[in-house]
Amino acid sequence: MNPNKTNVIPDDAMIFGLLLIISNKMNTLLERELKEFDVTTIQWFLSETINSLFDSPPTLKEAANAMGSSHQNVKQVAMKLQQKGLLTLEKDKKDARVTRLRMTDQSNDFWKRTDPKGAIFREKMFKELDANDIARTRHLLEKLLSNLAEIENAVTDDDENT
Repeated sequence: MNPNKTNVIPDDAMIFGLLLIISNKMNTLLERELKEFDVTTIQWFLSETINSLFDSPPTLKEAANAMGSSHQNVKQVAMKLQQKGLLTLEKDKKDARVTRLRMTDQSNDFWKRTDPKGAIFREKMFKELDANDIARTRHLLEKLLSNLAEIENAVTDDDENT
């Protein structure tokens, strides 16, 4: 990469590109770390989302919204985890149209084995960043995510009005 060229790129365009690069690199490196466990980054992320953000088994839609993904993509990932015995897809007791995602007992043991890899990966990724850097970055990323939600809602509203 030519630093002379990157210096003339406006900050917002550079940040946009860097976020895409970071996303790709994180995915590639996490895939490599998780390969020994025969899980993909997205399978790990779905499991982390369920364990971290929900007190009870979420619906497919709830998990997809939390991940910023589509219902169809999350269902495909969930089905792969179900084949591995790490998750079950269950019909909701009150509404048979709704599918809930429940982590299995086997998955709890499995994910405990992967936790050290994830912790080491995050530690290496955030090295040389102090608590203020991390807090400010979190705040900025949450703001960007909120802006993306507004864009998404505006697109959905436009589609419904067409």
